[in-house]
Amino acid sequence: MIPGYSRPSAKRKVVLTCAVSGNAPVNPRYPYQYPITPAQIADTVAEAAAAGATVAHIHVRDPETGHGSRDPKLFRETVDRIRQRGTNILINLTAGAGALFLPDPEDESRGLPESDMLSAEGRTEHLRDCLPDIASIDVTTGNQVEGDFDYVYLNTPYTLRRMAELFRLYGVKPEMEVFQAGDVLFANQMYAERLINDPPLYQFVLGVKWASPAETSTMIYLRDLLPTGAHWAGFGIAHRQMPMVAQAVLLGGNVRVGLEDNLYLDRGVFATNGQLVERARRIIEDLGEAVATPEEAREILGLRSA
Repeated sequence: MIPGYSRPSAKRKVVLTCAVSGNAPVNPRYPYQYPITPAQIADTVAEAAAAGATVAHIHVRDPETGHGSRDPKLFRETVDRIRQRGTNILINLTAGAGALFLPDPEDESRGLPESDMLSAEGRTEHLRDCLPDIASIDVTTGNQVEGDFDYVYLNTPYTLRRMAELFRLYGVKPEMEVFQAGDVLFANQMYAERLINDPPLYQFVLGVKWASPAETSTMIYLRDLLPTGAHWAGFGIAHRQMPMVAQAVLLGGNVRVGLEDNLYLDRGVFATNGQLVERARRIIEDLGEAVATPEEAREILGLRSA
């Protein structure tokens, strides 16, 4: 035994989220059934739960086109299917849609018809209907590129504050997704204004183009900006997914994996949600910690009773 060292009396409980579906275009080479319909999403949530996931983070897609959707009816059908089959997992719905501004290149004061901007009430309609345990609130504004379009993912302070008020009204825990340091600082401000209930919950999104890189130094820096008592998780995009799982665990955070962020188990080897959860769980356990059950996470994160 090293002098002065004392082994922790119990393993830390790590909340393991699986982001099962996403809304980005699906790689046409993906060989498995990518979850698109509410039934398929419910099936993959059950798969993630069986593999050990604590939380399922959920987007929905148009069953006809496969494209990402914000249709409240699709969210309701998906959540109802998960609950009716009795899957033991916490439900985390995205509230990120309705913030897409595509400026007209000939006059950037105008948005192109493909823009999709909603009020805070419109962006949280499905939360009022479904009452999930958690929902993401993207505390960020950033430049992005998709195909031939430049666009701005636009979340104004007014809209974010109003969304936080509605989350609290509905009793839904906000998971504040932050992409860079200024996002953390504004999330901290909302917490200081008591728009966010104790304990605050942050999610570091690392590896997105034009935002924060998926590196150890980034994760440490963002973690050190958090208020006392905050809970946090961090994840990396694509090939940085599993390294960031290990890094988050070592730094005292929670983790996220799933097909929304990464389609691969290894280089050139496609994965399923269950396989990604299994690998993340093994990393957590190999590092001496344990995956939190949904019941344990409910207590840790201060969620309302089931």
